[in-house]
Amino acid sequence: MLAAMPDSAPSPLSAGGPALRDGGDACPGTLRLHRADDGALARVRVPGGVLSADRAEALLAAAGRFGDGELHLTSRGNVQLRGLGAECGGGLAELLAGAGLLPSAAHERARNIVASPLAGLDGSPALGERLAELDALVCASAAAASLSGRFLFALDDGRGDVDALGADVTLIADGDAFLLRIGPGDEVFRIPAAEGPRAALRAAEAFLRAARDSGAWRVKDLPDPVRSELVRAVGAAAGPAGHRPRPRTAKAPEPGTHGPGGTVETMPGSGAAPETTPGSTDALPDAHRHANPHGPAHTAAPDHPPQAPPASAAALAVDVPLGRLTPGQWRLLTATARRYGGELRLTPWRGIVVPGPFTGAEAADALGALAAAGLITSPDSPWTGVGACIGRPGCAKSLADVRAEAGAALGPAGRLPVYWSGCERRCGHPHGEWIDVVATPDGHRISYVRGERRDAPATVRDDPAALAAAVAAARARAL
Repeated sequence: MLAAMPDSAPSPLSAGGPALRDGGDACPGTLRLHRADDGALARVRVPGGVLSADRAEALLAAAGRFGDGELHLTSRGNVQLRGLGAECGGGLAELLAGAGLLPSAAHERARNIVASPLAGLDGSPALGERLAELDALVCASAAAASLSGRFLFALDDGRGDVDALGADVTLIADGDAFLLRIGPGDEVFRIPAAEGPRAALRAAEAFLRAARDSGAWRVKDLPDPVRSELVRAVGAAAGPAGHRPRPRTAKAPEPGTHGPGGTVETMPGSGAAPETTPGSTDALPDAHRHANPHGPAHTAAPDHPPQAPPASAAALAVDVPLGRLTPGQWRLLTATARRYGGELRLTPWRGIVVPGPFTGAEAADALGALAAAGLITSPDSPWTGVGACIGRPGCAKSLADVRAEAGAALGPAGRLPVYWSGCERRCGHPHGEWIDVVATPDGHRISYVRGERRDAPATVRDDPAALAAAVAAARARAL
């Protein structure tokens, strides 16, 4: 059944400050749905973003049977189903549990784990075994059921991609060991790889004890003395301490093919997503067909000539415009996974990695089909790095249809990602370095964000052309 949801606590980026346990954990799940203007919303946790083809098909069945048929990717590599009926809860839970997507009802909102999407595919260490172990340990811990839906674990293969996301407990592969990071600090503790998942769980349980008095949801919300003591106590039971600054920017896998040597190649003809007549949006899903009133949307020309297909590929990576997948796109991705590596990996940047192996010809054919379906298969696409919250009409708090505005403001791919928010809550915003565009009663406010810091914002009044130009200039910002 549908459970009523209290309002979420403000984003730490807004004037509301840190989120404390004074209003209940409002993060939705599959047993506790959230009411939105377009129906109820369910968030299905997918630890590490790893989905078998069978589980991917189950998610599509759930979206079609109970919701609007579409699947929305989140900034933690999870899946949201929207447009759900108010009485769908029992049937939805039964379907997901039968597919293995709900292993513990008590822990369904605590299974927040992100992992490096290319781990084990491009010469980096594989993380699948440790990921499965951590998920099982969380589900077996009575204490972990009290973790909020905001608390986040991260498993990084050493490249720093998910380490940059600001997780509460991070394991970073380092040779035959893991480096354990607690919260946002630069101090890490070296532990044997086999002990990594259990050490991560112990750190989360220690956080719960430390948070009893403050009511903090996350490590960064703890009072400074309490957070310092937590890190000291966890470190004393872990291993030797070291210094490893957290990466400033979370770098997503580039769209294209990835090989065992870490190379990225773009297939001929896969340039923008999709390859259409410049300015045309015919191949995009309905929500992405946003006409620019000041001229056709810019389709970026490749910065380099098309490359010959590689001899083979370990994986394909695609991005999803605004994180929204139609049933046809999801079916194509699932069929591609079933034909090759058997799984999909959802990324925290609203993209998908399809493990292989692929021959060069197979990779070219698969990427061509995915591009034709409206997915991003090249970093040259104007959609690369563009994100937005659901906005109007799906959210009552939104001041604008920010998805339409993001589409209307498309330009050349920028150095920095941009995220459009319909209100100060900034639901689903990225981490690290990015351009923040927020709808306000007076227009739009644009600012440069780096971690917890931001530059003074610039405000653009209701002028779509000026807004597009300001966003493009902000995204082109030099280092």
